This record gives sequence, C-alpha cells and structure tokens, in this order.
Amino acid sequence: MAKARGRKLLKKQKKDAFAPGTGEDVSHAEHKADVPQEEAAEAAAGGSATGNAMFFGVLDREELEYFKQAEATLALDAFETPEEKQHFVASVVGEAAGKELKLVTSQICSKLMERLILECDDSQLRTLFQAFNGVFFGMACHKYASHVLETLLVRSAALVEKELLTPSFDAQPAEGDVFVSMENMFLFMLNEMRPHLREMVQHEYASHVLRLLILILSSKLLPSTVQNNSTLRSKKSKIARKMIELGDNEDFNRTYQTPESFKGQLRDLITTLYGSFTNGAQSKADVTTSMVTKFRELCVDKVASPVVQLIIQVEGIFDRDRSFWRLVFAVGDEKDAKEESFLEYLLSDPVGSHFLENVIAFGRIKYVERLYRLYMADRIVKLAKRDTTGAFVVQSLLKHLKSKEVREILDALVPELDILLNSNMDFGTTIIESSNKEGNYLREEVIGQLVKKYYSAAEANILESALSLSSSTLGNTRDDWPTVDERRRSLFLEQLIDYDDKFLNITTDSMLALPEERLLQMCYHGVFSHVVEHVLQVQRVDFIKRKLLLNVLCKDAVGMACNAYASHVMDKLWDFTAKLALYKERIAGALMKESEKVKNSTYGRQVWKNWNLELYARKRWDWKQLVKEHDKELFPDSKPLQPKSAKHGMEGTESREDSRKPYKRQNFNGSRERSRK
Repeated sequence: MAKARGRKLLKKQKKDAFAPGTGEDVSHAEHKADVPQEEAAEAAAGGSATGNAMFFGVLDREELEYFKQAEATLALDAFETPEEKQHFVASVVGEAAGKELKLVTSQICSKLMERLILECDDSQLRTLFQAFNGVFFGMACHKYASHVLETLLVRSAALVEKELLTPSFDAQPAEGDVFVSMENMFLFMLNEMRPHLREMVQHEYASHVLRLLILILSSKLLPSTVQNNSTLRSKKSKIARKMIELGDNEDFNRTYQTPESFKGQLRDLITTLYGSFTNGAQSKADVTTSMVTKFRELCVDKVASPVVQLIIQVEGIFDRDRSFWRLVFAVGDEKDAKEESFLEYLLSDPVGSHFLENVIAFGRIKYVERLYRLYMADRIVKLAKRDTTGAFVVQSLLKHLKSKEVREILDALVPELDILLNSNMDFGTTIIESSNKEGNYLREEVIGQLVKKYYSAAEANILESALSLSSSTLGNTRDDWPTVDERRRSLFLEQLIDYDDKFLNITTDSMLALPEERLLQMCYHGVFSHVVEHVLQVQRVDFIKRKLLLNVLCKDAVGMACNAYASHVMDKLWDFTAKLALYKERIAGALMKESEKVKNSTYGRQVWKNWNLELYARKRWDWKQLVKEHDKELFPDSKPLQPKSAKHGMEGTESREDSRKPYKRQNFNGSRERSRK
C-alpha cells in the first residue's frame, strides 16, 4: 500500500508543477525525452501480422519503473497475509487503469498483467476484460498480449461456470454501472473474433488463442501452461514461464461447465471455418480437389496443424457427418492415389505423423480402421521402425483399434520388439499394455523379447542395459540431474518390474551385483531412487534377497533419512523389514542414536514419524508389539510369502501421459506425496 500512496503523491506533485500559460505539464515535458525508445520498439515488434495495430504507445520511465517493481513484488510473493496481497493487487490494478493496452504490449509489463489476472477477484477480472473490448483480435496476434489474453480467457471460463452454477451470484456493479454477465462479455468477444477466424488458424500467436477458445466452448480440459505435456502453450513459452516462476492458479488444468449459448457458438465457429476453407461449398460434392489439397497442407503446417487436430476432435459434438475429417480423408472402401500419397507424407513427416497420431485417437473407429487397412496393415513393421514419425502412429493404432486389428499388429511387432526398443523405449510400454488389454495375448513371447533385450548373456545387468548407469548422472555432484532420458528409462524399468516377477528378480540380482557404494548412490538420485523403492516389495522379493539388500541399505540409515530422495526409500524399509526384526531394530537404533540430526531435518522428521520412533524411545515394548501387529497384517499366515506371479501384467501402472503425475504412497503411519522433479 505504501507504494500506491507514493504514486498518488507523485501525481499530486506533478499536478502542482503545472506551468501556467504554457498549457503543458512541465514535469511531463521533461519526461518526453526520457521515454524508453527500446520499449517502444519492443512493443511495435510484437505487433500483429496486420501491422502495428496493437501499438498504443509506451509508459514513461517513472511508470515503467513502478510496474517493473510491482511485477517483481508479485513474483517474490513475500506478503505476510492474503489480505495484504489483495490490497497490493487492488492498488496495482488501480494504477493500471487506462494503461492496460500499453502494459499488455510490453514484454516485462505483460508478465505483470498475467500475474494480476491470476490474483485479482471477480470484479477486477470483469474490469480488465472490459478494458480490452475492441482489441481482442489485436491482442491475439501480439507476441506478448496473446499470453495475457490466454490467461484472461481461462479465468473468464471459470467465472462463467461460477455464474452458471450460482444463479444468485453476488456481483453487484458499482453505482451508475450496468451489470453484464461474463457469459455475455465472452460472446461479445467471440463476435469480434469471428471475421478473423481463418487468419487466426495460421497465425503464430493467434492460433494458440483460437485453440483455447475451442477448448472452452466445447467444455474440454484447459491444460496447464507449464506442464511438459501441456497443449496450451509452445515449448518455448512453457520454459519461459518456468524460468520467471509464472505458474497457474487453480483455474487451470480443469474442465468447466458452459451455458448452452457456448455450444451454439462452437457450431457457428466451426461452420464459419469450414466455409472459409471450402469457399462456402454447400455440399461435399461442391468441394474441389484444390480445396482438399490446400487444406491438407494445413495439416502438416506446424502452426495450423494443432488447430485442425482440435477441430476434428470436437466437430463430432454437433456434426455427425464429420465434415472436416471428410475434407482431409476419403471414406470409400477403395484406395485413392492422392490420399495414399498424402498418407505416406504424414507417416514420414514429424508434424504430419503427430497430426495422424492424434486424429486416430479421437476419429470414428470405422474411419481409422479404413486408413489402417488400406494404407498401413501390410507394412506395419516398416512403419514401426520409423523412430521419429511412423512409430508413434503405430502406437496410436494399438491403443485405439479393435481387438482383431490389435492382435494382427502384435503378431507382426512382438518378434521385432528387441529391435524396436533400440530407439523407442515407449514401444515396450505400448506393446505390454496392448497384450494385457487382449487378455495377456503373446505374453510369454513379449517377456522373452524383453529379457533378450535387457538381460542377455552379453548384458547380464538390467540396471546397465535399461538405465545406462555407467553413462548416467549417478554420483554426479554437479546440478545436472536427473535428465529427461533417465526419467523415461527409470519409469520403463518400473513398469517391467510390475509386469512380471522375472523382471523384479533380475533387477534385484542386478542391484546386489553393484558395488555397495553404487547402490547407495541410487538411493540418493532423483529418479533412480524410484527404481530402488519399486524393488522393495516385501511380498514379492525372496526372503534371502531381502536380507542381502538390507545388509547394504542399513549402512547409511541416518544419511538416507535426511535426504529428499533417500528418505522415501527409508519409508519403504518399514514394510520391507517385516519378519526381520533384527534389521528393523538395527535401523531404529541407528536413527535413535543420531536423533537430533534426524529431527532437525525436514525429511528426517517424516521418517521418524513413519517409523514410530517416539514410541520406540519412550515405550520400547509397545513399539515391538506394534511391529508384530504390522507383520501379521503383511503376512497373516506368519510366513514371508514367496514371490507371486504378476498375473495382471501392467494393471495399476502409469500410462505414458500419467507418468508425469506425482506419486502418492501410503505409509504405515502417514503418507507423503512425491513427484519426479
């Protein structure tokens, strides 16, 4: 609030400094020469493809410094109370009044506008939305303003749902103002965009806004702007947001209920776009070959392709004929030479294969079966060996075709699995999941190929063959781990462990074959520690092998308890030491001996709690009784179980998309969340 009062004081001083007779504010005249020219050039450079329509001037140096400081304050987020933060946001929103268009076209100040939109209340959100009336299309086409608009639209969608579900929504306008619902404001904005829809499809920035509009109108998930698998922002944008710590609020990564008017708007939007691509053709017969060719070019355009994919995904909501699908592909039973050439291009082009992979996922099954049967069935292995293109299309076919076709593909691919895994580890996951879905079809053959690949006579350590430990960041002291490849490899090995006991056993053997120091280093690693945790399955690991693993893991109990990653391994050891009281007491004694160090650690305190060490310290006999009761829960027949066959394959494991979600693990006396960072 002090900053806001300071600004008001400066305004008053400037007003008092007005020079009579000149008709000009002396203070303002002095600042004219100081207007930062680089800011003007930056704002103009970010303008739309239609020219500098989004250049509304720049802030003077004093204003720019204030808003820069405000952005830094919000980014730091060091407010003592939520009320203090809201007061600050209100003061900055007040200072921004009348300058919104200058702010959104500035690289630095556009970040401030995003932060304000994320933090402001419903009334302030309406005010900001109304400030952009008439310039929404220009914002969509602007390098910086488009990001502000995307954030504004997500929050607006949340407010539309709030109004819809709360008819008595308390949003009284200020005295003299007329209340306009968020739904109506959204519809006005769409009317402004409508004449420019065709242009937005291929625009570098506006295409992202158009995709978001389609998602909102169709009540689809509005994805996070920072997650790796987000479809809302470009890769460069997601990285930039992470670097400046500009995250999302609770309105992101959700679906919203929308009013009936939005469904009508979606129909009008898709119909308008179809007419613009077909010159208003009234029927399929009026669509010419040249129109089809031009539209197919958009399918392989890196900017337009995601928009076309989304249109094909949602058109079925109101169009049973799937007009856009029919604009891209034929629907007859015979091959078409031009379509065949187009499919070949899709299967060999990175953008095209991504397009085909996605439209297969939500296309009508009979249409997808036609493409498979006519153009892919007789060369499925060759396509699967196209590591960066066709392989992803084949994986999509395995996930979405009917049983008969899936088995045909498995028959062709399983004998080649060890070769396919050389450059595409995801193929292993997809084939395992497909085999399970088909009632463990070719299960033994799949296991045989996987063992041949990762545990052959030449490569008798699955940790090396699957995780590439020798060339990994294991043991590094630099801040360069874990890598994306290490995350992918560790997840795949965990899936193999869940798939069959054979992989659990050979992974356990491989761990025991490592030097003790190397195994302990795995416990301290950001992703390899997950592999160690995954092996510690008390009811699946042989009794003797449990002892051998514990002989190593017990040696550094205190250090592991105080580490962000290894502490989770320590949690798992509570169960893993069941029926091995000597090892459980050895670990408890080691932690008790250095209790001060353990309790002073954030992670150590959680281990202390999960191991019930307060009870151990005060009432040792009660702790031992607790251990016995817990052992009975794990082994009701009083004997450790021998390894069980993983009859259900990959059930309960993560899919390719879900693998990025946080792990949730239930402990004996509490729970903790853990994610792969």
